[in-house]
Amino acid sequence: MLSVKNVTKKYGKLKALDDVSFDLKEGTVTVLLGPNGAGKSTLMKSAIGYLKYEGEVTINGLSTKNEAARRVLGYIPELPSLYGNLTVREHMEFLARVYKLKDYKDKINSLFSDFELADKEKKFGDELSKGMQQKLNLCLGLLPEPEVLMLDEPMIGLDPHAIRKLKEKMIDMKNSGATLLVSTHIIDTMDELWDRTIIMQGGKIKADITKEELLQDGRTLEQLFFDVTEGLSSDDMQEGALKEETEKPEKKGFSLFGKKKKTEEGPVLR
Repeated sequence: MLSVKNVTKKYGKLKALDDVSFDLKEGTVTVLLGPNGAGKSTLMKSAIGYLKYEGEVTINGLSTKNEAARRVLGYIPELPSLYGNLTVREHMEFLARVYKLKDYKDKINSLFSDFELADKEKKFGDELSKGMQQKLNLCLGLLPEPEVLMLDEPMIGLDPHAIRKLKEKMIDMKNSGATLLVSTHIIDTMDELWDRTIIMQGGKIKADITKEELLQDGRTLEQLFFDVTEGLSSDDMQEGALKEETEKPEKKGFSLFGKKKKTEEGPVLR
């Protein structure tokens, strides 16, 4: 379903991604783990075609730079970037038109009910609390029902009700054959959901293991994470800190509806 082949992303001499390769099957949930600056967000933004990179990312053999592939690819960024002059419902209707969805109003109403946004639909994007912005962020990503969905820290800022609903949505998508790639630091929230984990560090894949393999190994996912990522050398720590600093400008300007702001020499701004 989703294939990542030899993906490398450089910022000057720094390799944010270093020859990353993996394949994800349909009907699976893969957890992408790693310390800050490991390259997780950069990988997702490269995969959706938002960043220039070396290598290849395909869905069913089609490059994600191809419009046909991008129509079945969804992305929920870590930080919502909403339009202040659009209401909650207008955000959803605009996205539905962009994706040329049909019979989408019932889907919108259902998502609003699930994520408790029904009474907020007339509020403008900049009037929402951070938690409500994240709920709208999720609804925008879930509305097109993509075949491949990438979620970057999706549970940050959510209340317990919204976390439960998101998990239910993810299970439903998995059972319907969708491929999900989820980046998170909250390891225990994914315990009952994941089929496979990829652990990154320093722009490289350090571990790639299925749940069945880990059970046979006798370790928990948290134990595996610390076993893989602890014991960094001073050079590794400096490289990670530099990478995190390099990626900081990306936190503004990203939009689900298009590119708000972009730099050619550095990271794309969110």
